[in-house]
Amino acid sequence: MVINDVRNLTVGVIGLGSMGAPMARNLLARRPAGTAVHVQSRRPESLTPFVESGAIAQATPRELALAAEIVVVMLPDLAQIEQVLTGPDGLLAGIDTTHTLVVCSSISPTGLRELAARLDAATSGLLRVVDAPVSGGTEGAEAGTLSIMVGGDNADVARVLPVLETMGTPLHLGPLGSGQVAKACNQMIVAATMTAVAEAAVVAERAGLDVAALLPLLQGGYAGSRVLETKADRLIAKDYSPTGIAAFMVKDLTAAVAEADATGTTARQLRTTLGIFEDLVDAGLGEQDLAVVHRFAEIDGAE
Repeated sequence: MVINDVRNLTVGVIGLGSMGAPMARNLLARRPAGTAVHVQSRRPESLTPFVESGAIAQATPRELALAAEIVVVMLPDLAQIEQVLTGPDGLLAGIDTTHTLVVCSSISPTGLRELAARLDAATSGLLRVVDAPVSGGTEGAEAGTLSIMVGGDNADVARVLPVLETMGTPLHLGPLGSGQVAKACNQMIVAATMTAVAEAAVVAERAGLDVAALLPLLQGGYAGSRVLETKADRLIAKDYSPTGIAAFMVKDLTAAVAEADATGTTARQLRTTLGIFEDLVDAGLGEQDLAVVHRFAEIDGAE
């Protein structure tokens, strides 16, 4: 991977969960000399390993904004982003020079654009926004091989690309919101594929096939996919312990439906898949891994 020169940049990271933590670790490990990395979390104890690797801990989002000109947020949704932005200790309170907020969270394109407009007005243009949602799961985050879907003005994106290159492969797809549209499309495919694989596994098992033998066989043919590759062992073991929780798919697919409506696209499979995940959450399975759609298929088929 070719990483551009990011010397003399100051970068902050907020959101050190299952995705944000390995992204921050790769930023620390791959940064050229002279790049300062700041981290902030509601749980101060979680900052220790990052500080030991060379990061600088900040007590509040405001202090992080005062220290870092580029701020990367990897938080579950728009509500959590709003929480770190507002209040006397929020990011906005620390904006006194030009900053760039890099939203790696998966949120609706409309919500992202509305947020950017509000931040532009609130800071008189000092806080620029780039959207950069990612795909590749925790495996890709750990390996630094994420696919990063980027939207924003050319100058804003050019400023942050060197940072994103430490975490994976970023591609500038167009104006602000383009990254979120791409992520919505990504989630359409992931959710539909995960559902198809899970339902196929249930059909095969009930027909007497050895699923542990079948799934690797399918991976070698046209049914093969990254989803099948990474989730097959979970389906075989019926291990639904969360890496990323299934309930988030409802948010992502709802955003995809909104884009489908805005573009006049019927998207029948998308709407069906959204209904499956809404039912899965209603069944109390939403806090488990995406692979839990396999368990839902078993329950649903038994009714």
